[in-house]
Amino acid sequence: MPKIRVGVVGVGHLGQHHARVYAELENCELVGVADVDARAAQKIAKQYKTSAFTDYRDLLGRVDACSIVVPTVLHYEIARDFLEHGVHVLVEKPITSSVEQAQDLINIARDKQRILQVGHIERFNTAIMRLKQIVRNPAFIEAHRLGPYDPRVKDVGVVLDLMIHDLDIILQLVNAPATYIEAAGVGIYGTQEDIANARIHFENGCIANLTASRVTPVRKRKIRVFQRNAYISIDYIEQDVEIYRRIYNPDAPPGVPKVTIVRTKETLKKQEPLKLELQHFLECVERGTEPMVKGEHARDALGLAVEITRLVHERLGKYFSDY
Repeated sequence: MPKIRVGVVGVGHLGQHHARVYAELENCELVGVADVDARAAQKIAKQYKTSAFTDYRDLLGRVDACSIVVPTVLHYEIARDFLEHGVHVLVEKPITSSVEQAQDLINIARDKQRILQVGHIERFNTAIMRLKQIVRNPAFIEAHRLGPYDPRVKDVGVVLDLMIHDLDIILQLVNAPATYIEAAGVGIYGTQEDIANARIHFENGCIANLTASRVTPVRKRKIRVFQRNAYISIDYIEQDVEIYRRIYNPDAPPGVPKVTIVRTKETLKKQEPLKLELQHFLECVERGTEPMVKGEHARDALGLAVEITRLVHERLGKYFSDY
């Protein structure tokens, strides 16, 4: 079978790693990288023995599949161009700047019969893959995604930058629509929110509480799920799983509690989520199968993130109007 010809648009902090992984994989050929920064494109191209371009359109007609790793405001235009030219696309999260743009990409991909995968990379974290095997009817979910300020991210607030990862995971775990949302946040460095909290009520009764910050000195990435007879704690960074199970023993002798809590810790083999994500993308291209993170999933996570952002900014406006 011939190798899949791939390209990367945007070779900044994350895009350069897309180029690295593609260069390592045996079932694809990294045809070229494109970036408006000619020096950056040439540096990465030289490092991975491929061609450099400053206009992404130069990749059209040369590639079968492409990663789009550029600022969010450019996702729609570039992804649309590749899809309309029959190229399979992996676009980084958030999928686009608006739900309407996301739906348009979904429609184009469907019409052209091309793969549209979105880079919600935490889906390929081994601990999250294990979590999905354990969770059944969650009642309460708590997520914390905290870290230091990153000056590279200027076009979106912390909800679309960080919280959206956990929103995507939670939507898959709960599998029910949101019915009510409370949200608050504060901007520290500019007009965008840098700290935010959201509490989401779902139709099936589950409640999720999420906190995201990009002004916290130490990185923290955790999600905790409470369900009947069990509590599961996941550390995204360490990729480990702690499970607390309620064990009922009706035959316990007098004076001994009939209920005990048993803790187990699973240390999983660490794998690079990006490599798993790109391997999956290429497999979907080869086989013509649906990706794990479809455009529809990314659209739904974006819709929730946009609404939370709106509520945060609405609350901020009311708060500051009192001063």
